[in-house]
Amino acid sequence: MRMSDLITAKIIEMLNGSEENIAEIQRNELATLMGCAPSQINYVLSSRFTPEHGYIIESRRGGGGYIRITRVKLSHSNALMHIINSIGETIDSLAARVVIENCLEIGLINKQAATMTAAAISNSVMQRIPVEFREYLRASILKQMLLTQI
Repeated sequence: MRMSDLITAKIIEMLNGSEENIAEIQRNELATLMGCAPSQINYVLSSRFTPEHGYIIESRRGGGGYIRITRVKLSHSNALMHIINSIGETIDSLAARVVIENCLEIGLINKQAATMTAAAISNSVMQRIPVEFREYLRASILKQMLLTQI
């Protein structure tokens, strides 16, 4: 089993042991427990515990800092709206692809919608748009394409 799978399993175990579906971790402590670098914890949180996967991540920095992972059960529409709201004003092509792939993986959009959305925000479509506007336009198109799935 890969380290990222082990970290994921540990966090899910912590969530399953909580009546509130909340796990609070300290990144360095979890990294020590798992025998990995803290950056691996960050990777797992940013790739597997995303809003698209039904999780909300909150962090508090400082000496008593923590990362709070909350598992939420959202309806199809609420899940898509949460994702749309999390996109912000801009998004780069890699992050947009990840959003599309995650939405497809968890069944929020179908393969056809994923393919069409990816085509609409592709770099080839954006090549005639001035560089400074591409990520704004990509975010707007992605949000609108996802809104059609509600």
